[in-house]
Amino acid sequence: MAEHGNLGCEYDESFFKDVRINLPAVKRRAAELGSRRTVKKHWQADWQLRAVTCIDLTTLAGDDTPSNVSRLCFKAAHPVSTDVLKMLQVDHKEITTGAVCVYPNQVTAAKESLKMVGKPSIPVASVATGFPCGQTALAPRLEEIKYAVNDGATEIDIVINRTYALAGNWKGVYDEVRQMKQACGSAHMKTILATGELGSLNNVYKASMVCMMAGADFIKTSTGKEGVNATFVVALVMIRAIRDFLQRTGIRVGFKPAGGIRTAKDACVWLSMMKEELGDEYTNPRLFRIGASTLLGDLERQLYHFATGVYPSVVEMPLG
Repeated sequence: MAEHGNLGCEYDESFFKDVRINLPAVKRRAAELGSRRTVKKHWQADWQLRAVTCIDLTTLAGDDTPSNVSRLCFKAAHPVSTDVLKMLQVDHKEITTGAVCVYPNQVTAAKESLKMVGKPSIPVASVATGFPCGQTALAPRLEEIKYAVNDGATEIDIVINRTYALAGNWKGVYDEVRQMKQACGSAHMKTILATGELGSLNNVYKASMVCMMAGADFIKTSTGKEGVNATFVVALVMIRAIRDFLQRTGIRVGFKPAGGIRTAKDACVWLSMMKEELGDEYTNPRLFRIGASTLLGDLERQLYHFATGVYPSVVEMPLG
């Protein structure tokens, strides 16, 4: 991704018009990924630490307050116990999560909390545009982006207009996302496709390509609120779209699966898929993020086990 992100390009239906998804082949590849054994021993610990740095640590609850946002930010700044990192011979200052993700009205609290814990460089991401459904008029959705950016959000997770997508109005999707990109200013824009509601893998590919043309810096599988969230089948289609877009434009766009990724093993499988499909560059937080609120607990648990040989009790796990 360029320093100023994906500037996008003109709308061009030739990017996606003739797409045909080979569903049996995609399912075979996804099944292979889901059943494989991941790396072991110290390599596994290395991958788990890398996964920690790719997490967008998230709280998107109706009862969010500055207090629990502050707690989230402290955990983002110190995601793994200092004692465990010392045993692993890792500098604790190098390990933070990729970002924290909150609602727009909690951005200020997140920025202040990160400053208090000495990690103001951790990005603050905010959902916007009528998250999770996006079923509001365009004007207030754009204002919500500007509100979050003005309060200090450096990343914005927007949701696309699924009504347009399901109706095949891809130019409408492009035009709205393009305006959202402009409203983001210098903030990086992650575009949530809500793939569980798009109806077909062809639509997933088309939505991915249209959003990248409109300037998405990342494409993201889900809000985490749909019935079906991040799956390997959907991810493969989106990743192949990223590869095709790179070949046509020379622009690297990031990828973010979200929803249902809860175990350290899952995280390592996602990282291995990114490495095999898109290369080593896509195993770092600049181009790969995982949207999760509970994954970090299992990653820390597994790292503790590798360092000590035993699993921690509840009282030995730092609160997050």
